[in-house]
Amino acid sequence: MDMMDGLRSSFSGLQAQRTRMNVIASNLANAGVTRTPEGGPYQRKEVVFAAMPQVSSFADLLNAHAEAGVSEVRVVDIIRAPDSTRLEYDPDHPDANPAGYVAYPNINVLHEMADLIMASRLYEANITAINATKDMAIRTLQIGRI
Repeated sequence: MDMMDGLRSSFSGLQAQRTRMNVIASNLANAGVTRTPEGGPYQRKEVVFAAMPQVSSFADLLNAHAEAGVSEVRVVDIIRAPDSTRLEYDPDHPDANPAGYVAYPNINVLHEMADLIMASRLYEANITAINATKDMAIRTLQIGRI
């Protein structure tokens, strides 16, 4: 494993957490939306991640399962949460059904904020790892000058 493997792993983590923060921001922004262009309330979204082995050649691909190595984080999909709506009784709301219930997005703002804090901390951790790798590379080059 070289420094570039660590950098690729950290950069993939940055991209994954940035996608996660964007999805969370969208969920928070649409927490009260009862009518979308597709029809019905906004549906909460979630990001699905997968750890992928770093491969630079076909031989690496064949050996990827044989050894536990550095992985990249990839966003596999952005899915709609299975429990994405909740009903509230509000007969005066323009989107109320005949029984007086309105379908709202099932978004818990506190849960989304906790996920946002966790994603931002993971983003910061990846930046710290990138900076540490960069500092090691600079120090290695400085040793060669002496």
